[in-house]
Amino acid sequence: MSVDDVPAQEAWARLETDPAAVLIDVRTKAEWTFVGVPDLSALGRQIVTLEWQSLDGRVDPAFAERLSGYLKQAGKGGDTELFFICRSGARSRAAAEAMISAGFGRCHNVADGFEGPPDSSRQRGKVAGWKAAGLPWAQG
Repeated sequence: MSVDDVPAQEAWARLETDPAAVLIDVRTKAEWTFVGVPDLSALGRQIVTLEWQSLDGRVDPAFAERLSGYLKQAGKGGDTELFFICRSGARSRAAAEAMISAGFGRCHNVADGFEGPPDSSRQRGKVAGWKAAGLPWAQG
């Protein structure tokens, strides 16, 4: 099994049509607070926020165990579609790969993440990703 990249609009459409699907934001608490988070309230759901790594770059060695426990407690099994998002798609891919190793076979990486790459003015959120696609989000 491998992780596929899914454009933000496709991730939204699949979250919209599959009420069991889960969006997991693996950025840091500071990013959630100061940059914002995807907003699934129109779908009657919330995102899962769990840091993949700390601000100093250390990966949480218990990430897969903690997320697996949360998902199982929420009644989500290994066949649940999981969408992972970070700033630009790198951390979320690594987190999705960890969850495939933990037995969750339908893991997807949201391509270009929440903010996407920087534009010509070196600002994010305008070229690609969740924000640039005009998908719902809220300030953390």
